[in-house]
Amino acid sequence: MYDLKDKVMIVTGAGSGMGRELTLQLARKGVKVAACDINEETLAETKTLVSDPALIKTYVLDVSDSAKVTEFPKKVKSDFGNLHGIINNAGIIQPFVKFMDLSEKSIDRVMNINFYGVINLTRAVALELDATTDTFIANVSSMGGFLPVPGQGIYGASKAAVKLFTEALYAEMKGTSVHVSVIFPGAIATNISANSMEDKPKESSAPSDSAAKHKTTPADVAAGIIIKGIEKGKLKIFVGGDSKMMDKLYRLMPVKSIDMMANLINKMTK
Repeated sequence: MYDLKDKVMIVTGAGSGMGRELTLQLARKGVKVAACDINEETLAETKTLVSDPALIKTYVLDVSDSAKVTEFPKKVKSDFGNLHGIINNAGIIQPFVKFMDLSEKSIDRVMNINFYGVINLTRAVALELDATTDTFIANVSSMGGFLPVPGQGIYGASKAAVKLFTEALYAEMKGTSVHVSVIFPGAIATNISANSMEDKPKESSAPSDSAAKHKTTPADVAAGIIIKGIEKGKLKIFVGGDSKMMDKLYRLMPVKSIDMMANLINKMTK
């Protein structure tokens, strides 16, 4: 087990959902958190929930802005005096439509936030990490990153790219003090759908109310699983029973698993 107390960690997407819970739970462990989000208002709300103001600083950051991302870890290190890791949590889903109905704008937006945001921040953070102690890079992929979901093909592709990138980074970092994890959340009870919309575009649609009946993992529970996995130095962190089950099923029966998911989405979107 690695001790995270007194470490300085960046958490992206800290304004809501898992990012907010990760921020709060890390702070309770004595971690100093550089919390960033594109939404200044919700980020400010997160800050008010941390009992010790010395443990959090907030930053408005668009992770798809490569120029600002490149300079961000330097700013964090200057503000806190050190840097020990990042949880690349920020991400969006795509409008819930088939690939041929998805605009180029939506495709670019999903890839720029979910994939390029991760690799650009990871590179920038790696250059600033404290080389004298254990440090951590944890990237949030998705169950949709190893199991294709109809209507979320580009989102899944972005998360599959995060998966392969992070696994390769893990191999490259073996033998160093940098510990790398890739996180696979299943269905999590957050407002990612609302946060992902581009001014409610006409092309977007969402699963019907039947989707809400699908069992989800609460954001606070998900955050706890993620932090524990990072503390244990795990490469792969599965969040939720659905993620664990579908990982096993997909490896055993890949085609049948895809068919099952297609049938499920078809029922949910009717």
